[in-house]
Amino acid sequence: MNGYDLIIFDYDGVVADSELLNNRVLAEVLTEAGLPTTPDESIAAYLGRRWLDCVPLIEGRLGGRIPVHVHSDWSRRCHERAATDLAPVPGFLDFLASRTERRCIASSSPVAWIEMGLDRFGVAETFDGPIFSAAVHVTRGKPHPDLFLHAADAMGVEPARALVIEDTTTGVRAGAAAGMTVIGLLAGGHVRDGHAEQLTAAGAHHVLPDYAAITAFLTTNPGERR
Repeated sequence: MNGYDLIIFDYDGVVADSELLNNRVLAEVLTEAGLPTTPDESIAAYLGRRWLDCVPLIEGRLGGRIPVHVHSDWSRRCHERAATDLAPVPGFLDFLASRTERRCIASSSPVAWIEMGLDRFGVAETFDGPIFSAAVHVTRGKPHPDLFLHAADAMGVEPARALVIEDTTTGVRAGAAAGMTVIGLLAGGHVRDGHAEQLTAAGAHHVLPDYAAITAFLTTNPGERR
């Protein structure tokens, strides 16, 4: 058999170019809560994690409980800025239109955040199955493989027949642990020097600069496996 039966997309940094937006806002609200944080520090510490998994990291740095309003402030401000600032990752829409594989999203973000972006980009109806969110569908988030395994099982696809596109080390580790082929994508605005090396060290089978490179990979290596 050639190709993959399913492409599993992460969302932030893979579908929506939202990682920088998210982490700029998170840095703002954490700074206001008494934990001075820059966007780059936020990216380094929290990128790819569910809020639930960020909480102990933040509280460890803060030295106490997070004020109850922090999460709601972060979510509200992200949605407000997304109304004008959110855009798809460059090349994503053309890539999506060119592929015939089944596709789904498996992300650490809340379903409402993902739905908003898909509607904004006009592609909500082009994904198969529900949105798989670590916030609601599994007990353990990335880097554990649970979300990707849940998505593959729900879609009726063997893990070895799935291709994961991820942009974070936590997501790459999750996809690799699930026994899937993992592409580390470097197309988002949050990518910094050294990111490719980090994704490789996390277990990405291929690290590619953009969606054109993914298209070329799938064209020249249609049956490649891990």
